[in-house]
Amino acid sequence: MNPHALIFDLNPSERKIFEIVSDAGDRLGIPVYAIGGFVRDRIIGRPSKDIDIVCQGDGILLAQEVAGQFRPVARVNFFERFGTAMIKYEDIELEFVGARKESYSHDSRKPLVSPGTLQDDQLRRDFTINAISISLNKSNYGEIIDPFQGLDDLEKKILRTPTDPDMTFSDDPLRMLRAIRFASQLLYEIDDRTWQGIIDNKDRIRIVSQERITNEFEKIILSPIPSIGFDLLFKSGLLDIIFPEFTLLHGVAYQDGKGHKDNFYHTLQVLDNLSEKTANLWLRWSAILHDIAKPQTKRFDPEIGWTFHGHEALGAIMVPRIFKKMRLPLDHKMKYVQKLVRLHLRPIALTQEEITDSALRRLLFDAGEDIDDLLMLCEADITSKNPEKVKKFRNNYSKVREKLAEVEENDRIRNWQPPITGEMIMTLFKLKPGREVGILKNTIREAILDGLIPNDYDAALNLLKEKANELGIVQVQS
Repeated sequence: MNPHALIFDLNPSERKIFEIVSDAGDRLGIPVYAIGGFVRDRIIGRPSKDIDIVCQGDGILLAQEVAGQFRPVARVNFFERFGTAMIKYEDIELEFVGARKESYSHDSRKPLVSPGTLQDDQLRRDFTINAISISLNKSNYGEIIDPFQGLDDLEKKILRTPTDPDMTFSDDPLRMLRAIRFASQLLYEIDDRTWQGIIDNKDRIRIVSQERITNEFEKIILSPIPSIGFDLLFKSGLLDIIFPEFTLLHGVAYQDGKGHKDNFYHTLQVLDNLSEKTANLWLRWSAILHDIAKPQTKRFDPEIGWTFHGHEALGAIMVPRIFKKMRLPLDHKMKYVQKLVRLHLRPIALTQEEITDSALRRLLFDAGEDIDDLLMLCEADITSKNPEKVKKFRNNYSKVREKLAEVEENDRIRNWQPPITGEMIMTLFKLKPGREVGILKNTIREAILDGLIPNDYDAALNLLKEKANELGIVQVQS
């Protein structure tokens, strides 16, 4: 076997895998091939950690044969319902399947599967660039089987289905989202017939589970320029089905000659701006949702034009509902997004007025450890076409960061813990949980945030005693 016969280079781990698979295929007397995303990615120079192996025979038997050649022997995970098996070697996942052909019913994307040839298996692939296979048997190692000119499409950067797009997308509507995801990830064009197939079959997406839809949607969000994918989703009509709250942002209203910016494309610009600086999925979600409530809060004021008062508060309220509908986690990740949506106007306000230490303390208190992410979101929210205006706002944010650092150093407000807790108050005054404890705790917190007392125990205790005396609460002597 000549490892240089491949059209791309292998690293040592990949070379070992290919050698073992090749030997196993020859021992079992069955043709074996690498196919799909790994082949595509390595041809265009992208890294890949998933290798799909297809054989004209029993894929599970091949997986067992391969697993036995690793040291230590690799564990095989079986998925008998799908006739597939999975092996993990180092940081690479290998999936084995016997070549098969598929047939679909109209109301399901789950196919009826039967054994088939390599050509049958290539025909069931979603796009020509994912149907390229490479032989791994010693007799024809490295031979490329490319019946649909996938290599040409890779060179032209085109996404095209191997068969009639209408049938491809009707059979498995998730492929429509995959097409848009690949276009966004790889910066490829979707060819005209394939694009029309997406438009014609968009309503078929309703038979796909929300979990699968969200998985593809998040890959679009994480692509280098997410706006490409969002724009395609919008123009195809898919976005209005899977995320109608977002499409409501589209468009500009005019009254008395006054208009507002298109919040749909503004949001996409914010998302792209943010994506240049971070791959944090949840921070990108905060960009997507930061103005989500603007359609519901849009009002026209004859004096100043269009307003969106309270959109940040309503947006924060909408976040849990959207997360639940999209089958996103309802834990700290959702709370994080909710917080950033709720607070995203606060730093902007600080750039437009004299910055007070009190305002900075309150922002630090409310944002906690997420203050840096919040500022990153706010800087991404600068989408003016006037470069001088952008420069001015960014300079203002630099000042806010400097002042925040000063306040944080002096007052230790980030992730603030009160110098005197509710339990300490109850012990000191022999109080039960109730209104008085809340008043006393709040008095200390507000005084620290307003800079009336330093953030330390002695100052807080003195203020506590003063406030307690004012309320007629007497300290119990021990």
